[in-house]
Amino acid sequence: MRALICGAGIAGLALAWHLERDGWDVELVEAAPAFRDGGYMIDFYGPGLEIARRMGIEPALLAARYDVNTIDFRNADGRRTSGFRVPQAVADLISLLRGDLARAIADGVRSPVRYGVSVAALDDRGDRVDVTLTDGTERTVDLLIGADGVHSRIRRLLFGDEEQFTRYLGHHVAAYFVRDETLSRRVGTRYHTVSVPGRMAGAYALRGGQVATLFLRREPDPALPADRCAALRDGFGDLGWVLPDLLAGCPDPSEIYYDQVTQVELPRWSSGRVVLLGDACQAVSLFAGHGASLAIAGASILAEELRGDTAADRASLAGALDRYEQRMRPTVDATQELGRRTVRWMAPPNRWRLLLRDAIVTASGLPGLDRLLVRSLTPGSHTLIRPAARSEREPARRN
Repeated sequence: MRALICGAGIAGLALAWHLERDGWDVELVEAAPAFRDGGYMIDFYGPGLEIARRMGIEPALLAARYDVNTIDFRNADGRRTSGFRVPQAVADLISLLRGDLARAIADGVRSPVRYGVSVAALDDRGDRVDVTLTDGTERTVDLLIGADGVHSRIRRLLFGDEEQFTRYLGHHVAAYFVRDETLSRRVGTRYHTVSVPGRMAGAYALRGGQVATLFLRREPDPALPADRCAALRDGFGDLGWVLPDLLAGCPDPSEIYYDQVTQVELPRWSSGRVVLLGDACQAVSLFAGHGASLAIAGASILAEELRGDTAADRASLAGALDRYEQRMRPTVDATQELGRRTVRWMAPPNRWRLLLRDAIVTASGLPGLDRLLVRSLTPGSHTLIRPAARSEREPARRN
């Protein structure tokens, strides 16, 4: 069986890892010119971490982790207003850069990755998919997987323009690195956020004298600015602490991650011999977190369902793809709802919400509330990696 995976991020690499061990002939294409290192810091735990252990990559993740166990909230002048220590109930949480997680998976993938290449056209013929790549070459595969992110090209080719499937959550997000040893020492190992109504700027120190930044800004207009650095300086230049120095170090636009904060909502995740994975079909947004964990869980579940069938005929493949969606969708829906609730607290729109958030953060340190907080942050994820019951493995009726 041959598979072509469009997208060599966390979801695509994780699926390649599983499929090649199941005997599939796998190829990946990635629109980016090279492997994407770095990215913002993520808290990796839950079903994704359990699957990472089964994959044998936990030692690599632990080697790359950062000891960020405290969050400090600061006001516009940089004065600390409250703080939050990660509860011991989340002892299995690993804080690391998104790129370091992808690298740990990639190191175990034998399948070739063609960078600077994407899918230009697809033709699902029923018994195969004919694919034309952007460099003019062609492929014929048994399964095409779109793991190419929120702005998925495969999703557009399959279902239409992304505007009908994305929910804009009213914010812009940006992230970049600054190399400055003095600033790195000032920031230290805690994660600091400066919050004012409608805006939040975060910073944390990295190895090698670097500082990672993260900016969130409430913005009714989803259109992205032409000059990213200018937009960040206009939006955050009046804030104190180390932010003026970090904004002065704003790098070349190609080194800045800048995007809308969006979720992806689709009526179905597959059609024929084409299926979507990760943010292409289930983006939960930065506010919800869990994106990396759900991507790895989704890859594992998709591979498991494909393993249960030869997928040689269209009917058996359709059943496998339906079961994958049925197992993933409830947790994705719950996590997206969490993201929509959380957005009002990440960059609170007014002063009273800021004060209320600080009060909640302070109260979270009381006995018993830490476990309640953890349960609220992991909606339904404990059921994701359980094997599907026999009745759940019956092919669903497709419209």
